[in-house]
This record gives sequence, structure tokens and C-alpha cells, in this order.
Amino acid sequence: MPADFSHSPPQRICILRLSALGDVCHALPVVRTLQDAWPGAEITWVLGKLEHKLLGHLPGIEFIVFDKKAGRAAYADLRRRMSGRRFDVLLHMQLAFRASLAAALIPARVKVGFDRARARELQWLFTNARIAPRSREHVLDSLFGFAERLGLTQRSLRWDIPLPAPALDYARRAIADGQPTLVISPCSSHELRNWSVEAYAAVADHASSRHGLRVLLCGGRSDLELRYGESIAGLMREPCHNLVGKDTLLELLATLQRATVLISPDSGPAHMATTVGTPVIGLYAATNPARSGPYYSRPWCVDRYAAAAQRFRGRPAAELPWTEKIEQPGVMDLITPADVIERLDALMAAGAPRTPTG
Repeated sequence: MPADFSHSPPQRICILRLSALGDVCHALPVVRTLQDAWPGAEITWVLGKLEHKLLGHLPGIEFIVFDKKAGRAAYADLRRRMSGRRFDVLLHMQLAFRASLAAALIPARVKVGFDRARARELQWLFTNARIAPRSREHVLDSLFGFAERLGLTQRSLRWDIPLPAPALDYARRAIADGQPTLVISPCSSHELRNWSVEAYAAVADHASSRHGLRVLLCGGRSDLELRYGESIAGLMREPCHNLVGKDTLLELLATLQRATVLISPDSGPAHMATTVGTPVIGLYAATNPARSGPYYSRPWCVDRYAAAAQRFRGRPAAELPWTEKIEQPGVMDLITPADVIERLDALMAAGAPRTPTG
């Protein structure tokens, strides 16, 4: 099915990328590319309920929320929302089978999915066009394959997520003007990607005593995250401010924008920080930062994925599937406080440079 719209721009485009937070951050520059190339096009984005809290206020995009926790009701609601519509093209950017079931309910002349080798969970059955085959790409780069499939080769690597006044006010209270601040977001939704509270506390103490950084702990409202925040604060010798469970996603984004640096495992906040230009020291052993690291901060990440591959898979990382996750007990112990302190010291010595946002 032809899908090159470079000479005849599509008028109605649908994006299907439901989750997760980091992945919708990766998808947003692709959407910005479409907007910049075709300002007259109507863009609809089907995305998850949590992700809508971060992006649902973006101007110029119609959002349709798909609540996966609603089960069959979510599909019934999507069917109703799609009644009488017809898109020129659907960009099916998610591999989960439940997303493909949603794709089947979206009427579009052209449905673009991943190339056959990457179209896991039978995604290829729900599309009639494919992006160009590539391998071993960062997730963000792989998603740009969808824009290229439509004939767009000029990337708009920008996010431009508006921050409402209440979120900016919250962030100003959290981080005063001119106050160098380390934000630690210690938890991933995948528990085996989380580092130890003792290690976080040791690095936080160093950041405060060596670099004069104010330390903020941020995170969601789950029991695990609340326990992490309390434990890290309790173990630290230096002062810290525990804001775990106290912010919204947009308040967190505004806080990250004012921060000097973020330390985080492979998680949504690592990619949220990228959207606002804040450097990230990512903690990577369970996952590969070359594939899913903070896009512009990969040089600052601690990368122990190769060591994890040898210890837990018995072979070099280059021989593992590109999407392989090594979520094993003890994998994050391959990262030591000294590893993270070395990256933090190097970042501060370089002046903690901001990363590009557009």
C-alpha cells in the first residue's frame, strides 16, 4: 500500500501510541514533525489515561483516551468515538496486542506499522504498510521511521510541552531561582530496574556535600515509591526534601525543568527530563541505554548492561536480541555508588550543560 504523502499531504492523521510515559515522550517529536511539515493536517492521538495527564493539553491535537484498565469497555468506547470517521493514515506505533486490537477499530486508508522483523505480537496482521527495516536503533529513532515512511526526512526534534501556571508555581516553590538542585526519581514501574536505597543515599550525600546541590526526592504515590522516599531520606546524613507522592505529572515536569540534573533508573521521568533539557544520569543494567536511554544524556548514563548480559545471560550483549531486558534480582547491584558519583562529578565539572529541546 503506497504511503508517501510528500506530494499530496494527508488531511487526517491518527497516531496510536498508548503508553508508556517514556514512549509517548519519544513519539512526540514525530508528531511535531508532522505538524511542522503539514500545518493544515488534523491530528488525532489515541493514548493511555496516565499519558493523557502529561500530554492531553497540547494544542492542535485531538486526544482520545484509551483506558486499558477498563477492559472491553475501552474498546467499545473507542468504537463509538471512531464511528463515522475516516483517516488518511494511521501510524500504529505500539507493538502490544491490545494496541493492535484498538488499531482494528480505527478506520484508515493506510495503516502503517513496524517492519516485519520488528512487528512483534502479530502487529503486521493489523497494518497494510510498513516502515523501513532497521535494527539496533534507539526507540526515538525507530519511531521516526513512521515519518520517513510518509516521505518526511527533516526531523523536528522538539517537544514543547506547555506548562500551566499552577505547575510552574509548584516548581518555583520546590526549587528556588538560582538554587542548584539534584532531583532523584528512584523508582521505575519495573521493580527490578530499581537501585538500592542505600546507594541512592550515598550519592545524594556526595551531591550535597561536594557540589552544594540541594536534593529533592520525587516519585509517584505507590506504596513502593513512598517507602523508597522515606528510606532514602532516613539514610542520608545531609538534608534532603522528600516530595515523593506530592506532585502531578505536570508539576514534576516543571520541577525537572528547573533542576540541575536528574538521577533515575530507566523510567518515565528520565525521558520527561529530556523534553525540558535537563541532563539525566540514567542507571542502566537491566535495560540497554543504547536503545532506551535518555536520548541526549546517554554519555552521562551508567551503563552496566554488557556486564549484566555476561553474568545473567552468559553471553555478550551484542549477541542478545535488541529488545532484551535483563530484569533479574541483583542486576542493579552491578552499579555502585562510585560509578554514579564519577558521572555526577564529570557532569558538574562540565558545567552541567542543558540538553537540546528543539
